[in-house]
Amino acid sequence: MKRTLFAISAALVTAFSSQAAPAIEETQSMHSYILLDRTGSMSSIWDEALSSVNSYAETVNTAREGEAPDTLSTEITLSVFDSQDGLQFDTLRRNATGASWSPVTNDEASPRGMTPLFDAIGRMVNMAEADDPERAVIVIMTDGHENASREVTMDGARAALDRARERGWEVVFLGADFGQFNDAESVGVVQSKSMGMSSGTMVDSMNRLAGKARDYGINEEAEIIFNDEDRAVAREDDVKQ
Repeated sequence: MKRTLFAISAALVTAFSSQAAPAIEETQSMHSYILLDRTGSMSSIWDEALSSVNSYAETVNTAREGEAPDTLSTEITLSVFDSQDGLQFDTLRRNATGASWSPVTNDEASPRGMTPLFDAIGRMVNMAEADDPERAVIVIMTDGHENASREVTMDGARAALDRARERGWEVVFLGADFGQFNDAESVGVVQSKSMGMSSGTMVDSMNRLAGKARDYGINEEAEIIFNDEDRAVAREDDVKQ
């Protein structure tokens, strides 16, 4: 009798445990690669640009209301670029997690030089390919046209970004107080993934981008698209005019 009762109790415990224990969802991972123009023409908006990057880092690393804290594991790499007798490419943050991110300051980088955009794109994509993340967002932020590349041609930069897109990575182009997208189009960035940001809106715009990046990181079907509301917040029409 005792054996029978014990067997029934064990069966009930097993059944209850199997019903009560929720399935553990696998944590997704995503790497953001931010390529920030450090050229001389960025001087008037440099503080705002750095603030917007810091804000992106905080938002993309923060679980939203109703979202489990361990839903998405994020890393950020931030590189700045300019040209002084050739490409100057400095990586200020490498594989930084939310816990390890420290705000970027003027003490680390200040505007100077010209715009080797294609060289910088090639260097950043090479870095991302070496890391080989499953999901990645490449954010290119500049306030001017390519005018100083020596290592990578326009076709080479486009080929690099094509490789990124073929892997399912997101590539977005942000004009910092700049609304001309000839260079973005030349390297294959479509209009829906490029946006001009007026001065005074960059922090809000980068926060919105970070939210879209989290959606992409969590849901493999999602992609980053700038909609009319995003463009209104960024006051893109003001920049274009």
